[in-house]
Amino acid sequence: MNRIALYLSNAVDVRAGEIRALIWAFLYFFFLLAAYYILRPLRDEMGIAAGRENLQWLFTATFFAMLAASPVYSWATTQLPRAKLIPWVYHFFALNLVLFWALLWTGYERALVAKVFFVWVSVFVLFAVSVFWTFMADLFRSEQGKRLFGFIAAGGTAGTLVGSGLVTSGISQLTGVPGLLLIAAGLLEIAVYCAMRLERSTREFSSGEARPGAPVEAKPTEAISGGMFDGIALLMKSPYLAGIGAWVALLSLAQTFIYFIQQDVVRNASADAATRTQIFAAMDLGGNILTLLLQLFATGELIKRLGPGRAAALLPLVFALGFAGLAILPVLGVIIAVQVMQRVTNFGFSNPARELMFTVVAREEKYKAKNLIDTAILRGGDVVWSWAFTGLLALGLSMPLVAATAIPVSLAWLGLSLWLGRNQEARAAQGSSMQQGEKT
Repeated sequence: MNRIALYLSNAVDVRAGEIRALIWAFLYFFFLLAAYYILRPLRDEMGIAAGRENLQWLFTATFFAMLAASPVYSWATTQLPRAKLIPWVYHFFALNLVLFWALLWTGYERALVAKVFFVWVSVFVLFAVSVFWTFMADLFRSEQGKRLFGFIAAGGTAGTLVGSGLVTSGISQLTGVPGLLLIAAGLLEIAVYCAMRLERSTREFSSGEARPGAPVEAKPTEAISGGMFDGIALLMKSPYLAGIGAWVALLSLAQTFIYFIQQDVVRNASADAATRTQIFAAMDLGGNILTLLLQLFATGELIKRLGPGRAAALLPLVFALGFAGLAILPVLGVIIAVQVMQRVTNFGFSNPARELMFTVVAREEKYKAKNLIDTAILRGGDVVWSWAFTGLLALGLSMPLVAATAIPVSLAWLGLSLWLGRNQEARAAQGSSMQQGEKT
């Protein structure tokens, strides 16, 4: 442990009392995203098999599934303490994967299972990652998040490399697609173990006298009061939370437009399903290698220097440039470059910056409003923008013109990022002042 602590102190601005929690958070995210990146290329190939003309229906089904699941999760937060809530969320998803394995292994209605699986993976990733970052925002203060969230995010990126690497290595030829689902389920269970160790380490850490840099508001033995629809009310009452919701909705627009353009470009580039799956996995792998390097060596320092607003604004800037490139030349090389750059910027800088924005809100807002933003609003945006994309094509716009319409929207999104950053820093300063006042 001393050697690990020495390495971490050289690579990350971590304090002595934070090291154990940082390691378990890193491993938790590692195994969680390793599981997802085994499932992701399978979902994307099933999306192509369904046809781009059906994607908006799959997105719509995903939204309604999310709309039904969000209140259930909100209700669960009022019934279960954090220490039980988080493990049971992942146990549920792991059990789902075992059920999908059984359906695919028996050959039951493969076309129907493929569509359900596409929707399920889209729901799973949002809930799984939202629960993770809610946990992080509940444990760490804004000042800690600026220093540590980049390294914690690197755990997830390292996991994506393992997940993508397993798919591209051809392991599915040994296990078959159903076997990959069981591997993903096993990785989810390891993530649960890491989450429980993280819970235990922070509980031990926060017992007794408070130490400098200790996580705050960690109350794993208490459920959150309120009802299952409180997230909506919390969102409507807070311009700050509504602004984050709008940020996520605009992220959904950009990613949906890019995804639809990608499906057309990749389908035109190859008629072979295996080749297309490898293209998707290779894009993930290349982007994730670059992201990991940034998260390990640059994210924390950049967010500390720029602040969360300017760090979050890097993503809409990249999207604006990417849509401009696709408006000029919508070909495979450009879509690969855009997808890699937006993923690197998103997970390397903008996503940790956005998660940092939740460290300055109340605990109920973290578990209820944040989940609503990360799930229903994001997937609701997917539905709206998928139909909008289809509508623009129906009006006779070409792919390049559709890409061009997203450029001014991306620039407005950039302005929103800066506004949110100023509000986050003001809230963090106010919280710091209150803590200083309590000490004196």
